Amino acid sequence: MSKRVWISAIVSTLVVCGGMAAALAVHAEVPSQLAGKPLLAVAEEKKSKSLKDIIFETQKLVVMIETDKGEQGSGFLYNLEGDLITNAHVVAGARMVKIKTADAREMEGEVIGISTETDIAVVRVPELSGTEPLQVVRDEKAEVGDEVLAVGSPLGFKNTVTTGIISGLGRSFEIEPYLYSDLYQISAPIAPGNSGGPLVDQKTGAVLGINSAGYEQGSIGFSIPIANVIELAEQWSNEPMQELPEIETSDDKDGLEENASVEEFAGYLVTHFYDSLNNADYVYAYSLLGGNWKEGTSYEKFREGYLGTLNVVIDNMHVKNSKKDKAVVIAVISVDERVDGKYVLSKYQVTYEVGYENDQLKLLSGKGKAIK
Repeated sequence: MSKRVWISAIVSTLVVCGGMAAALAVHAEVPSQLAGKPLLAVAEEKKSKSLKDIIFETQKLVVMIETDKGEQGSGFLYNLEGDLITNAHVVAGARMVKIKTADAREMEGEVIGISTETDIAVVRVPELSGTEPLQVVRDEKAEVGDEVLAVGSPLGFKNTVTTGIISGLGRSFEIEPYLYSDLYQISAPIAPGNSGGPLVDQKTGAVLGINSAGYEQGSIGFSIPIANVIELAEQWSNEPMQELPEIETSDDKDGLEENASVEEFAGYLVTHFYDSLNNADYVYAYSLLGGNWKEGTSYEKFREGYLGTLNVVIDNMHVKNSKKDKAVVIAVISVDERVDGKYVLSKYQVTYEVGYENDQLKLLSGKGKAIK
């Protein structure tokens, strides 16, 4: 064999061996440098949650709290120990309270911490231990214009969602015995029963504050920034109070008159009805109707009537007395609705009669006409 042939054979062997070594190196090293998830999965994880997803996930972790004295409010799960944050005025004077979850379970909770100065308390529910809690914003503060959800049980309507924005910062006032300072002012109203529920960021689902009081003359609420009180709550969770202090609360606990007339709540109920429709929660919206209205309209027919409605905005509203324990709400609304396959903006004047039925406020009847 000639010298040239030997050289060619040696070079070929070296090339083959080098290729095999490179292949083995790639096979061994590259997997260890990958993140372990397909790029598509990573991309999907980075997608923001929809508003409906955030509402659904939040509602599961918000509860109704009731005391033996009949006081009622809301609370939300904030840690893995089964601890709920709520307002102090919701559980004042109670050691044990009744907890009602979104899926209709009833549990017992123990007040393990309560403040005499700041309107905050912590309730421990052993049965909720190990449940993944809501995410809490510990350091950052919300800003004016941030879109928020107020979740709670206003007027006994369990797990209600009201949408709004942060409309003001640094608000302060006093409702004895508590001094409220550095509050968020929000455009979502806070009615009795809403207190203690979370104020949630619409984009992330994280808790920004604790809904605490409302202004009776309009759709304005106030919320304690969670960043201001989270350390105090965690202190009680780590070292529960052995004895609870006595707290004398004002009759004006939620900033609303306890014996307010039906007119004061009628406008809120209509607003809440349209919020439910905008969130596509047709089951809940239907539950706000009175018995006679439901008899004449099945749920299927009710839902079908609103499937083409994209969004409803209340332009103006007027509430007047009709008779004892009833009120009439007249409103002008703007509606994005689907007509002949296209979305168009329409205006309607709607009239509702609102009153109590089995001790719950209901939309007893309603009618509307188009405005040209």
